[in-house]
Amino acid sequence: MIRNFARIAATATALSGALIVVQQPATAQTAAAQGASAQGDVSVTIYNNGQALVQDVRQLPIANGRSRIEFPDVSAMIRPETLSFSAADTGIVEQNFDFDLLTPTKLMEKAIGQTVTLLRTNPATGQETRERATVLSTAGGVVIRIGDRIEVLRDDDLPVRVIFDGVPPNLRARPTLSVTVDSSRAGNRPASIRYLTPGLGWSSDYVALYDEGKGTVDVQGWVTLTNSTGTTFDNAKTLLVAGSPTSVSSGYNPRYNSVRPVSPPRGSFVPGTETADREQLGDYYIYPIDGRTTIANNQTKQVSFLDVQAVPARKVYGFEVGWLQSDSDPRNVSSQIAFSSSKQGGLGDALPAGIVRFYQRDSKGTPQFIGENQIGHTPMGSELTLKTGDAFDIFVKSEVEKREKITGAEWEKSARWRVIKEDGSVVQGEAERPVTYYRTTMRYTLTNAKSQPVNVDLYQNGLDYGWWGRDFRIVSEDVPGEQLNADRRKWTVPVPANGERVVRVTYETRY
Repeated sequence: MIRNFARIAATATALSGALIVVQQPATAQTAAAQGASAQGDVSVTIYNNGQALVQDVRQLPIANGRSRIEFPDVSAMIRPETLSFSAADTGIVEQNFDFDLLTPTKLMEKAIGQTVTLLRTNPATGQETRERATVLSTAGGVVIRIGDRIEVLRDDDLPVRVIFDGVPPNLRARPTLSVTVDSSRAGNRPASIRYLTPGLGWSSDYVALYDEGKGTVDVQGWVTLTNSTGTTFDNAKTLLVAGSPTSVSSGYNPRYNSVRPVSPPRGSFVPGTETADREQLGDYYIYPIDGRTTIANNQTKQVSFLDVQAVPARKVYGFEVGWLQSDSDPRNVSSQIAFSSSKQGGLGDALPAGIVRFYQRDSKGTPQFIGENQIGHTPMGSELTLKTGDAFDIFVKSEVEKREKITGAEWEKSARWRVIKEDGSVVQGEAERPVTYYRTTMRYTLTNAKSQPVNVDLYQNGLDYGWWGRDFRIVSEDVPGEQLNADRRKWTVPVPANGERVVRVTYETRY
């Protein structure tokens, strides 16, 4: 069976399979080899669109004249075209990004045509045998030539080590940026690089403990950081920007970090008009992480940024009717929790987009999950009504109780036409069509199996049918309603405990 080299890499530290060894001089001990980070004073600004700005200031010896400086431990997903380099009395001439990282597979691929040493161990006697071999191919398996014979590395459970004479110069143990600079003097000095990279992202999550008896909610906000850049950012000063600056991809690196899409909030949302007491960057809010933190590669980290107790909140029941039509069966009303992000009597902060998860204590005092919803970026002073689920005991059935046509007494002239003939003469006229109106009576039946009365916010949507059918009237309604806009009307309907309430509304429309 031919051994694929990916399997050799996967079993590199096992007794069976091929172990890859690179021989290096004992003097080649560098910071990278010892595992220490070569980064300096690092600052990371992370945006909601999966982009991040990395600023790294390192103390480096810079020679007089033209020289090459290497910056290991940069993001493996760096956008090189966004790089900015700065050092006193030094100008940048050229830059290169070496993204071909040192892996067993890459090492073997780069060894094609080169000579390596195979060290085989007899499992019965423990005797080792060394042979020099030339790597011919790694396509579908490793093909080698030993003297006059051709072999493949097989999966025969015989311990095999592949020993390389050195690391190819174009392979890096870590993502490395190199710049060629021209300096007017020699000496140590701060050298800074600044670049954009995908692969760093953040999102917000909220834990809300609702107390129905007190009419309050405790809210804690968490920031979740993710890092898939291939690089760890050590002891970094971290800023989070609630916003997504426009970014035009250069096409250089398609491995952009996926970002959780943010949908408009379900339920009711009234934007606020208060300015939050936070630093702003242009039109975005900044959420700094206290102190410095290490953002490890392939790590998810959570940091608290909001903790507010006893925010006034109330339960709301809502029901949406999409059109003047009948439901085949009663439908559950939605259970919603309403609260404010205002400074007086609210959370007192601007809320970055995220998911709000609601909990409520049971009879034993244990918090239980009751639902979640998503919010967009929410300015301070906003009023939010978030759906948590469907109410078990409360239903609404909407029905067309009666519908009849009403023909107008006059004809409406709705179109004029004008035709120019080939001889230049003009013929014109007016077309007429009758206007037909409809009178529709809707019956909304609300039932409540709870032991206490409730109020249900009933919404009738679909009243605005376009420019040609925008005319409608509310002829009668059992409960006074509020016209929210041309398409939507709201009624707050009291429903008695263990009871039923029927509401009728009559519309006159052109459709």
